[in-house]
Amino acid sequence: MTATSLLPPPVMWAQRKQGVFLTICLEDCKDPSIQLNADKIHFKGAGGADKKEYEMDLEVFEPIDPEKSTHRNTGRVIEFELKKATDNFWPRLTKSNEKKHWIKVDFSRWKDEDDSDDEAEAGPGGMPGMGGMGMGGMPGMGGMGGMGGGTDFEEMMRQMGGLSGGGLGGAGGLGDKPSLDDLDKETDSDDDDDELPDLE
Repeated sequence: MTATSLLPPPVMWAQRKQGVFLTICLEDCKDPSIQLNADKIHFKGAGGADKKEYEMDLEVFEPIDPEKSTHRNTGRVIEFELKKATDNFWPRLTKSNEKKHWIKVDFSRWKDEDDSDDEAEAGPGGMPGMGGMGMGGMPGMGGMGGMGGGTDFEEMMRQMGGLSGGGLGGAGGLGDKPSLDDLDKETDSDDDDDELPDLE
């Protein structure tokens, strides 16, 4: 940051092996001053609800290629796609190890070094490594096998004691549908049918 007393804008960032996504979260910033250098990004502009002026000089962890890097102002944010000079992952955005409270990680765009670029390898729900969640080793689950396709739900319920015989006809091994004929009979032992006392 420069020696002036201007505040730095809120910044979010994410990375890939080849580049960095940087977002300056400043609405209605008209005609900002932006300079991309190999080792530094300069930004100055006014925006937000109260049209405050913001400024930052951000020294990046390793050099970027300013010729191949781009930025655009969407009206809500200023987005940068910074091309790294060398394809590798950075441990942080800034050269300095100092924590900057105004820089946050953009987890919606983040990709770790060991993440695959191929989304086809992702399991169910787009989450990698979640295919065939074997639950046979979980206590109390009765050896369910895997949750992948082909699980026989009736067989699983039968093993857990929820079905006997066939179908979903009964619970607890009854097998037949329960009779509801005795619900209409009145008994003398119903204490809850007595009249309630008057309210005072």
